[in-house]
Amino acid sequence: MAPFTDRERELVAQLHGEGKGRNAISRETSIHQKRVSAIAAELGLSFARGGARTAVATEARKADAAARRAAIEDQALAAAEKLLGQMFAKAKVYNFGGKENDYNEREHPEPPFADKRAIASSVQALMATALRIAEHDRADATTSGVDAWLEHMTEDGDD
Repeated sequence: MAPFTDRERELVAQLHGEGKGRNAISRETSIHQKRVSAIAAELGLSFARGGARTAVATEARKADAAARRAAIEDQALAAAEKLLGQMFAKAKVYNFGGKENDYNEREHPEPPFADKRAIASSVQALMATALRIAEHDRADATTSGVDAWLEHMTEDGDD
């Protein structure tokens, strides 16, 4: 590998300081990725992910995802309730049939058994979805607590 130029060092240091990664620096400067890494290593710079900005962004993404899951959980429960209400409500039963493909309908005090079974299956699927979301968030909260405890336990005892 040819020796690094001062200009290359300057570019890598500047773009690294702007928070750009190795690949972005390589694209922007046309310096090969391996060369960018070698220059960064020589300058004592690291492209390791992490740090405060990444941690904040990760936590924000997790919070957004948790809020979206909570909204889906609420919608699933509301839909299940609505379907349960239909299980014993008046139902219009209709069909097309006969030689002329006539339309016929009747009002019944409750849906037919097959429709009730379909409603029950849908309620079951919605409830299972809501439960899985709740369990996921509960497990995620527990895991986060365990991770924090493990991190605390592995820190040096120096205060």
